[in-house]
Amino acid sequence: MLSLKYAVEIFGGIIVLFSIIPLIRNDFWAFRVFEYPRLQKLFLNLFVLIVYISCFRIETNFEIGFVAAVGGNAIYLIYQIFPFTFFAKKTLLKADHSDPDNQISIISSNVFQDNKNTAGCMRMLKKHDPDVILLLETDEIWHKGTEELKKNYPHQVLIPIANTYGMLLYSKLELVDPEVRYLVDEEIPSIKTMVKLPSGNLVQLYCVHPTPPVPGENMYSTERDKELLLVAKEVKENHLPTIVVGDLNDVAWSYTTNLFTQISGTLDPRKGRGFFNTFHAKYPFLRFPLDHVFVSTDFKLVRIQRLENFSSDHFPILITLQYEKLADVEQEEPEADEEEKELAEEKINKESE
Repeated sequence: MLSLKYAVEIFGGIIVLFSIIPLIRNDFWAFRVFEYPRLQKLFLNLFVLIVYISCFRIETNFEIGFVAAVGGNAIYLIYQIFPFTFFAKKTLLKADHSDPDNQISIISSNVFQDNKNTAGCMRMLKKHDPDVILLLETDEIWHKGTEELKKNYPHQVLIPIANTYGMLLYSKLELVDPEVRYLVDEEIPSIKTMVKLPSGNLVQLYCVHPTPPVPGENMYSTERDKELLLVAKEVKENHLPTIVVGDLNDVAWSYTTNLFTQISGTLDPRKGRGFFNTFHAKYPFLRFPLDHVFVSTDFKLVRIQRLENFSSDHFPILITLQYEKLADVEQEEPEADEEEKELAEEKINKESE
């Protein structure tokens, strides 16, 4: 029993350490990656706490301190997760009436470049029939495999690249002044375009897929953070209703994502509704919300749904939004304080590692 007790204490200490590490504001991947498994850390933390209290007598100062540390960490993790539970306040309100001429439905899907199941992807897209489709990690094989979409989606921005950062944007709605940009890296594209709703109203759309801070991709989060914050500043200065969509390679609760919403003034439709974990599709215990849609306060939510997988490592996500003239009066826009603005500028001006 003594060896089991030591093992539980060591494991509990590791879980607490993994919660502390992300508090260190360092761009190196080892500090950033531990932001991802928040739900997993909470589950393991509670498991350690229950086993320790159930199996061992709590008498010494060390044992009391261990229980306090693990218990405090559980409370901290619950606090961080709470905004994405059904008990929390919804920041993006639900549309209470239907106005089809001012609605836009979008499917965003990281297809996983090595996945060749283009037929499965096409079946999923035909089934849900959105107005706009964004496919990520798309090379020439995916370009050819989805060409049939051009019949019903006459407006396109197609960037097939074999470096896992290709983008294919298909739209039934007219795209106005579409632009392919390379904000941080000449090999990592993003798309900026206006979309004309059936009503004639224009919506600004940003499609992004920055690099993740992981070995083999990018050892630092500097470039990812910089790209997201450059877009955030543009969104804030833009007066059109705005949607930012894509695989941000960051979790919904990270400090970078939070900084993005504060700087951009956008809302996260998942808050108060659930996690909508999109990655990793094949490993249920290792799932995080990596695919995002952020919207300005000009919209209300019609629906949001995680869709069926087609052999990718990501689930597709579908969102339908409704533009309403008075929505921005009914919803609170996030506002960055001076410290957050300074941090954003520091990250934007920081040189890549």
